[in-house]
Amino acid sequence: MNQHEPIRYRSTRSAGPTVPISQAIAAGLAPDGGLYVPEQLPTLDPAAFDPHGSLADTAATLLAPFFAGDALAGELAAICAEAFTFDTPLRALPAHPRTAMLELFHGPTSAFKDVGARFLAACLRRLPRADARPLTILVATSGDTGAAVAAAFHRQPNVDVVILYPDGLVSPRQAHQLGCFGDNVRALRVAGRFDDCQRMVKAALNDAGLQAQRPLSSANSISLGRLLPQMSYYAHAALGWWREHGTPLNFIVPTGNLGNALACLWVRELGLPVGEVRLACNANATLPEFFAGADYAPREAVATLANAMDVGAPSNFERLRWTYPDAARLRQRLQAHSVDDAAIRRTIAGHAREHGEVFCPHTATAMHLLDRLRADGDDASWAVVATAHPAKFESVVEPQVGHPVDVPPALAAMLTRSASAEPLAASDTALRSWLLPT
Repeated sequence: MNQHEPIRYRSTRSAGPTVPISQAIAAGLAPDGGLYVPEQLPTLDPAAFDPHGSLADTAATLLAPFFAGDALAGELAAICAEAFTFDTPLRALPAHPRTAMLELFHGPTSAFKDVGARFLAACLRRLPRADARPLTILVATSGDTGAAVAAAFHRQPNVDVVILYPDGLVSPRQAHQLGCFGDNVRALRVAGRFDDCQRMVKAALNDAGLQAQRPLSSANSISLGRLLPQMSYYAHAALGWWREHGTPLNFIVPTGNLGNALACLWVRELGLPVGEVRLACNANATLPEFFAGADYAPREAVATLANAMDVGAPSNFERLRWTYPDAARLRQRLQAHSVDDAAIRRTIAGHAREHGEVFCPHTATAMHLLDRLRADGDDASWAVVATAHPAKFESVVEPQVGHPVDVPPALAAMLTRSASAEPLAASDTALRSWLLPT
């Protein structure tokens, strides 16, 4: 396609109407309940990227075709500079030849979700709104998304943030983060699972009557404003590797709702040097079973040590099928593997004991998959994606490694604040009533 030709966006569930990216970002979810996707993905030339550029520079070049002709296009470089204020280093693991770790946990809430949340907030700050009433950002979280969104929008004028999380199914420190902001951020602990929270948010966004009384948008990975910037760290890492080694870089991505994994896959589809992609899942086997040949069968999630990946009905599967409409081709392009809690514990304990490396439970699923590949004789170059800092999961990690995990300063500061969350039933009507108190 012509790189100067503006890209329009449509729902995964229908061919039209199409909208500009600003409208897709502001809405979060398409009117028919589908997810916004570009009419087609552009093709990018690796040589177009500055070899000495920062992550923000890479992001601006990568995302320029997606914003071409839009009201935000002239602001894109500033948006990227505002959002990408921390590094996502690709760190070699000396004890593991041909292995690197893509560390995505150096943001303000110590998880990869900071990237997309900060970009989305920077976009929404620049979008004019005809409605003078506050915009309510609804976010369902399995642990990390909520805190990242809260930090990105905290004290932003004319914006309220409402976080839904499954009560008792996030780590204690994650729960504290979710409830420690106050001001324009409210946390709701839902008597259910993440899939309930996700369903409730989608139902609210699709409720025209509710929207008429209280303007709503989303900050989950269903939002293009979250998904597109997550491509940036994969592009930056892959391009750096390609310049140094002359080969594509393979990635193992821990995944639950498929947003982070889809970002990696889209970078490959754009023509940048991403090689093979493997998905590391926990005991929630919806995706591994599909990739093994079964029909797609979403189901209720089960609780695991890698709680941020406790998803039985991954929302971004719709975007994945849009990207690869033919199931046979999709299964050729991607694999997914389950890692149970026992293997997570063994991986955390073994790598700490033998190599001094400490991983969060989600990163451990990816490391376990790499260990299996190496044991089977695979000697390719792989990057394991580290999605969160292990200190967020001290109750899981510390018993395995046998010592306290150092807490990053930003997380330590949050843990000193008081925190609170309100209880809520796991029903669409309960959320509607909470949003529209009598």
